[in-house]
Amino acid sequence: MSLSPFQSFALADIAPTRWKNGGGNTREIAVWPPGAGMDDFVWRLSVADIERDGPFSAFPGIDRQIVLLDGAGVALRADDGSFSHRLASVGEPFAFSGDTSLESTLLDGATRDFNVMTRRGYCRARVEAFRAGFAVSAGSHTLCLLAVSGTWQAKGDALRLQPGEGLLSRAAGPASTHAFEPAGDAALCLCVTLEMEPGQ
Repeated sequence: MSLSPFQSFALADIAPTRWKNGGGNTREIAVWPPGAGMDDFVWRLSVADIERDGPFSAFPGIDRQIVLLDGAGVALRADDGSFSHRLASVGEPFAFSGDTSLESTLLDGATRDFNVMTRRGYCRARVEAFRAGFAVSAGSHTLCLLAVSGTWQAKGDALRLQPGEGLLSRAAGPASTHAFEPAGDAALCLCVTLEMEPGQ
């Protein structure tokens, strides 16, 4: 089996961008279209290190999902009172609207979080957390895999994903199925499927 549809990445190789308020940093994994800024992206995948309490900016028209990767977690409270959520369980996605700004309060020290942002009406995202073997279909949609813990082995291929490593597959070419199995206990892998809305 060939994993040619995938491009590999490692969070350690992505240079962090410091936040303007000094409260943390972000590593951008991928954005569409390539080179898009915060005002014109269709989708954006990133990992953020939150080092202290502070605000999250509003992103009108953007749907967001956040997953705790490491640390005790963070409490998120919408400024308009629309929701309050404790992000305290590693690997459990939380979806919310980017239309309102937030206040974030660390529960017990710094945290690392995976962030998925999609522009409403243009793209939608499905975020899944796998702790056992799984299979994905590449080609018809954009896919992103991120190993959070444990080692993940691609069936029929020498490729192994260590924690902090991932794969990205753009929506192009014929569909192909690829299976992954964890090596060892307490393994966790995130899978993001990005689907363009009809007509986009």
